[in-house]
Amino acid sequence: MAKKDYTVLLEDEHLIIVNKRSNLLTIPDRYRLDIPNLYNILQAKYDEIYTVHRLDKGTSGVVIFAKNKEVHRLLSLQFQAREPLKRYYAIVKGVPFEKAGTIDVGLSPNKEGGMHVDVKRGKPSVTEYRVVEDFGHFSLIEAVILTGRTHQIRVHFKHLGHPLAVDALYTNKEELYLSEIKRKRFNLKKDTDERPLLIRVPLHAHSLRLKHPITKEMIEVNCEVPKDMRAILSQLRKWS
Repeated sequence: MAKKDYTVLLEDEHLIIVNKRSNLLTIPDRYRLDIPNLYNILQAKYDEIYTVHRLDKGTSGVVIFAKNKEVHRLLSLQFQAREPLKRYYAIVKGVPFEKAGTIDVGLSPNKEGGMHVDVKRGKPSVTEYRVVEDFGHFSLIEAVILTGRTHQIRVHFKHLGHPLAVDALYTNKEELYLSEIKRKRFNLKKDTDERPLLIRVPLHAHSLRLKHPITKEMIEVNCEVPKDMRAILSQLRKWS
């Protein structure tokens, strides 16, 4: 059965908040309009839909869309003012020396279509984090981004010395295997090839809190870690 592109977390006449699956674009690709994306999928259903923010293709989790221009304007103002609280889970290599802290280093675009640390001329970029679980060779991190730069969490944790466990763009690491978790305790049957446990960035936007643009009530939506990341965490808990 095909994996669902999204599940609805909260919806009313003004907005819709969904849980996006990994490896699905939030908005249309700049050069390849035929690539599936969440915006086109929702627009086909609702006719009128407006993008407020986005997640990277490989990142799963909470995304909000507006259903009319006025709600889009009001939500966009909130995001420009950095008022919404966005929380992410990430599985990174190793364990940061400081179990909680702030990464405050500027970021600039690079020629490869990504970002790099640029202390002198980079745009201000701030990520707060805490270690949720320590597995020795890996750890589960909760990150809160106070600025919305492209690939901010991925670049910031690479800069910290703890890149995401899988990140083809920034570390040339395309897959994560059970042998990397079990290490010396891993045994592979003869004449068999090991299959990867994970083939995307282990990054999930699990929580979003903001003020409803019309009712002015504070709303918070949460969604659990997806199946592929849960499988990794299960193995880490078992073998760490």
